[in-house]
Amino acid sequence: MGLFPGLSYVMINQLINHGVAEEVIEKMKADLQEFFKLPLEEKNAYARLPNGMEGYGQPYIFGQGRKLDCGDMFMLGSQPASQRNMKFWPENPSSFRATLDKYSLELQKVSTCLVKLMAKNLGNNPKHLTDMFENGRQAVRMNYYPACVNESNVTGITPHTDAPGLTLLLQVNEVQGLQIKRNGKWIPITPIPGAFIVNIGDIIEVMSNGEYKSIEHKTVLNPEHERFSIAAFHFPNVKAMIGPLQDLVKENGAVYKTLNNDEFLGLFQKAKLDGKSILYHMKLES
Repeated sequence: MGLFPGLSYVMINQLINHGVAEEVIEKMKADLQEFFKLPLEEKNAYARLPNGMEGYGQPYIFGQGRKLDCGDMFMLGSQPASQRNMKFWPENPSSFRATLDKYSLELQKVSTCLVKLMAKNLGNNPKHLTDMFENGRQAVRMNYYPACVNESNVTGITPHTDAPGLTLLLQVNEVQGLQIKRNGKWIPITPIPGAFIVNIGDIIEVMSNGEYKSIEHKTVLNPEHERFSIAAFHFPNVKAMIGPLQDLVKENGAVYKTLNNDEFLGLFQKAKLDGKSILYHMKLES
C-alpha cells in the first residue's frame, strides 16, 4: 500500500522505499557490528552511568520469577545535534560518529513524513501534530543479542511498548528475533532487507486519543545466531504537551491525561519495562 510517492509498507509494519540510501544503511550496520566486537574494556569506556540512559551496558534486568533480559545495548542521544553528549560517542571505529550523524538525520526525515501522514489520516490539521515533532528529540539504541539455545531463564527484551512517538527499527543482520503482539498472540517478524520496522509508541497513542495503538513487542534469542538491531526513537520537542490533540476530544472526550514534557519524562523514567505500564498511568478514569 503506497502512502505517498516513494514510500510503502510491506506485511504488518515494515517500511520499504523510504528514501534512505542503501550505502547509509550498510555503513551504519558495519560500524555498529565493529563496535560490538571491540574488547569489553574499550566498550566500557562509554559505559552508562548509574541511573543514566546514555552509554554502553546491559538491558534492564528483572528477576523474581521473570526471565532475565540478555544482551548488550548502546544508547546515544542523536538529535538535536546541539544536545549530543559526545563523551559517549565512540572514536573507534573511526567513521562511527560521521556514520551515525548521517543515519540519524535520514531517519529524522522519515519520521517527520510518517507523523504528517498519520495526522492527515486522523482528519486532523497535520500542522498541529507535526509542530510538536519539529526539532524533536531522537535517541538511537544499538542492540546485540547472543545466540542462546536454552531460553528457559533468559530473553532478549521483555514484552513492552515504546514510550516515544515512533520507533524505526533496523534488523541489522536479518536474524529473526523480534515478535509483536497482535490479537493476543505473539507474531514473529521476518526481516526484509533494507526495511525499517515502524512501531507506534505510547506518545502517539496518547496524542491520537487512542486512535493509534502502541505496539507491544519483545525480543527472543535465536538458538543458532547472534543478532544485531538499531532502534531510533522519535520524541516530540521539549515544548510539546503530551496529551490528546484538541481536535480529537470534541465529541467523545479525552481518554488520556495531558502532561508537560518534564512530567512525562519523569513518568517514563520511573515506569518498568512491562507491557503498557506508561499508558496505564496516563489513562483518565472513566
